[in-house]
Amino acid sequence: MTLTLDDLKHVAETENQRLSSYQYRINICVAAGCLSCGSGELKTTLKEEVKQRGLEDRILVRGVGCMGPCSKGPLVAVQPGNIFYQGCSGADVDALLDSLDTEPVERLRCPADHPFFAKQHKLVLENCGVIDPERIEEYIAAKGYEPLYTALRTMAPEEVIEEVSRAGLRGRGGGGYPTGLKWSTVANASDRTKYVVCNADEGDPGAFMDRSVLESDPHRVLEGMAIGAYAVGANYGYIYVRAEYPLAVKRLKKAIIQAKRIGLLGENIFNSGFSFDVQVRLGAGAFVCGEETALIASIEGHPGKPRPRPPYPAASGLRGCPTLINNVETFANIAPIIRNGGDWFSRIGSAESKGTKVFALAGRVKQTGLIEVDMGTTLREIVYDIGGGIVQEGTFKAVQTGGPSGGCIPEQFLDMGVDYGSLAKVGSIMGSGGMIIMDQQSCMVDVARFFMEFCMSESCGKCVPCRVGTAQIHELLVKIIRGRGEMSDLAMIEELCGLVKDASLCGLGQTAANPVISTLRYFKDEYLAHIQEKRCVADSCAKVIITEAL
Repeated sequence: MTLTLDDLKHVAETENQRLSSYQYRINICVAAGCLSCGSGELKTTLKEEVKQRGLEDRILVRGVGCMGPCSKGPLVAVQPGNIFYQGCSGADVDALLDSLDTEPVERLRCPADHPFFAKQHKLVLENCGVIDPERIEEYIAAKGYEPLYTALRTMAPEEVIEEVSRAGLRGRGGGGYPTGLKWSTVANASDRTKYVVCNADEGDPGAFMDRSVLESDPHRVLEGMAIGAYAVGANYGYIYVRAEYPLAVKRLKKAIIQAKRIGLLGENIFNSGFSFDVQVRLGAGAFVCGEETALIASIEGHPGKPRPRPPYPAASGLRGCPTLINNVETFANIAPIIRNGGDWFSRIGSAESKGTKVFALAGRVKQTGLIEVDMGTTLREIVYDIGGGIVQEGTFKAVQTGGPSGGCIPEQFLDMGVDYGSLAKVGSIMGSGGMIIMDQQSCMVDVARFFMEFCMSESCGKCVPCRVGTAQIHELLVKIIRGRGEMSDLAMIEELCGLVKDASLCGLGQTAANPVISTLRYFKDEYLAHIQEKRCVADSCAKVIITEAL
């Protein structure tokens, strides 16, 4: 089947008419977080009650993707009116339905102008919590796949790359490499066979950005991949997603089937002569497979271990062919760039970091969840406005950005704008978007130990600096925590951190020491208290120290 633009518009018009035929639409979050709180059962109960009352023609009950404030689930939104409810359960069904023609249920209501929502700017997440992720018709009704048509039928491949370059989009998966530059490198390769790979191997502790996008808006990622494939001259794509994300995998596979069925993937898309097929590949949960060359090895059926670079995947990647690898969020930015133009995107964010960034806000903050803000938004705005401040009116101590590869940022930098350059200056990285807030109850030595233990466990073992160095650093940190540390251990830790950083083969080892280096830099007094006074400043290690000292 070859779809035309008129066909696409007809699908959108039909779907919009279907949705507008209902007087009320009750949207229930069915992303993983809310499902774990019982939103699936709530949806079933609501549907049954609507049927029992004979209101099926007036009220549409449907599942949608992640709405954001994950700690408050199950989440419900009523349209029209944009009435948002949190902490709902089956016991609230009668009250929710009875309120439709009267006043909202105030005990469950969260105002739409709450700073958690008001301070955000949703580009990547614009459809999340709004559309049913399992209906391609709803994605099309939200102007989905129109940018793909624009690219295939009105733009040359080099024009697509130029638009992405003009946007200033940088890779959202770690180092922030310029996306347009990466695309042009693959496009300029002369090989006939090229690949596009979406890196959805999200392994950072506390991170759930990519998972939420895949669960909530899978077609957005597929469309971005297809546009990227056209731009670089690829006809085959893979989405590498960890098997621990079964809901994301299920919805991705369903989205691929739907897109193929109506001709948005497969042969001769939009009668343009361009063909593109996508397959899903499951990862076994190895953190190192987030590194490009390890990911490629895993797709090929080999152990997920990195190889030296160059050559880079853009020149020699999957099966030795030029391969474009971007993460979920990067591809999710492509459709709005093509729809609105690179200049539009470049006006969002900060001077050197364009656009928005999705974060998984977690830890000791009142309002945890999935957020999206302009690049350059300050940490204070994220923690205190969007996040609502520290739980139990506690004291902010640090924020960990970038996962195990990032650093711990202290209170003195709360008014710093969050962008690539600013984070690098204070010893951290953007990473894929994990953001863990810590308060006075957090021992920063133990935080360093936790992340080092993670990196040590996840090391593939291929290179000695990472395999042995992370284990030695971890051993010294445990020694300090247990009250047996000596001042000479700090010098040894710093020396080992430098060695692991400079001599490791891939990004895992090269950045594994960042949490240790940053905590030594900003919280050295906590290390000294453990060593010299045999006490933990946060009192979280007190029992361990006393036991070991005796």
